[in-house]
Amino acid sequence: MADLKPFRAVRYSGAAGPAADLVAPPYDAVTPDERDRLLTRSPYNVLHLTLPESDEEAGRLYREWLADGILEREAEAATWLLVEDYVGPDGVARERRGIMVSLAAEPYETGRVLPHEHTRAQIREERLRLLEATRVQPEPIFLLLDGRLDLELPARPPELAVDGTRLWRLEGFDLAPLGAVALLIADGHHRYESALRLDADGARIMVLLVSTRDPGLHVFPTHRTFSGRPDLAHTGEGEAHETLEAALAALAEEPRSHSAAVAYRRSGFELVRGREGELDVELVDRHGLDGIAYTPQAAEAAGAVERGEADAAFLLREPRVKEIFAVARRGERMPPKSTYFFPKPLSGLLFHPVEPDA
Repeated sequence: MADLKPFRAVRYSGAAGPAADLVAPPYDAVTPDERDRLLTRSPYNVLHLTLPESDEEAGRLYREWLADGILEREAEAATWLLVEDYVGPDGVARERRGIMVSLAAEPYETGRVLPHEHTRAQIREERLRLLEATRVQPEPIFLLLDGRLDLELPARPPELAVDGTRLWRLEGFDLAPLGAVALLIADGHHRYESALRLDADGARIMVLLVSTRDPGLHVFPTHRTFSGRPDLAHTGEGEAHETLEAALAALAEEPRSHSAAVAYRRSGFELVRGREGELDVELVDRHGLDGIAYTPQAAEAAGAVERGEADAAFLLREPRVKEIFAVARRGERMPPKSTYFFPKPLSGLLFHPVEPDA
């Protein structure tokens, strides 16, 4: 059974300033321009710890913020309810609910926590060095829980409300029934594996658990464009359609038993079909990775072709959660950028010390 517990969080105090100046997207979702803007917004913005000038500087700052009362340790362990109001890449407004808890990280071989994507050694090493220097996790790993998670909004104001996110402390929440439910990493593979490297015998990490049955959970596709690829600039790969809308309508009717995508080139629109049991991203990946770029916005992918910046765009169907779990349960990994879980939970809402009970 997965070891889930409440934890004594570290939180920003009132001395730190407005929460909007302190939180940030997770480290891998921040553009260079956004990083510069947020770092200058407050000397206590969490990016000083997640995307620091150096690992040593991050460690020094974290200890300094604790000593100066910018960050404070909670007196009691708690489970936290996180509610996120967001508008997805499809323009639809949704509300997603989950809980933030402490999880004992275990090797994938135990089968209690499943990965669905490959990781890169360089990024794992970078995250490990930062974790060693700071001894704290300022952003949760996002996990899917394949079961029910009934979460009612408390009849009181949240402890924190910022950028569409609300956070409540939950007293006496029973985590025991969740320990036997399968967990899958939606986002945070590198940080999970880095925590295991830090302490293979008992690393504890901060996780956001969202039920696969949550109405606000939605997985978006990541579309592909190819530049500098004249070999992909001409039609003839699939079934021709007069308009992009017609091709996308045909794609929506395709059975999920085989892969499919819409290929958009300046020379025309095509529905491309692949093999039985193949993922849509695997169909596109047959073209290799030379010149590839990714975007969750279909209009952005199509626009790159229309402006002559890309030779071809491949528009994909939304992945289904059950398909992602099926791949993971087979012990397989999906290609990079196969899924786009949005939104990623903010960094800086809570901090989870490496030694959570100290």
